Amino acid sequence: QVHLVESVGGLVQPGGSLRLSCTASGGSFGDNGMGWYRQAPGKQRELVAGIHSEGTINYHVAVKGRFTISSNSAKNTVYLQMNSLKVEDTAVYYCNYFPAKFPAWGQGTQVTVSS
Repeated sequence: QVHLVESVGGLVQPGGSLRLSCTASGGSFGDNGMGWYRQAPGKQRELVAGIHSEGTINYHVAVKGRFTISSNSAKNTVYLQMNSLKVEDTAVYYCNYFPAKFPAWGQGTQVTVSS
């Protein structure tokens, strides 16, 4: 069974950068697209960025131009480079397939943007 393991997030000042990674443990991504999702307190989980298996990328309008999703199939790893972070980017970030698959949700990683 493949487990998706997110890297540790952290506390970042507004305007700062952070890179998250997600590795498939016990297997590979296969032919699946991969995505990053987030859930802020009191809000529903939302797609941040998703990369289709053929390479097409979708971004949430709130992060377009600031976040970049990329993948390395040889390493079974997908990345989320987050630049110009804002307080409103504070959330628990999750890695999952794209479209998401219920069994693949992990615990996520906390990203806090605060001065």
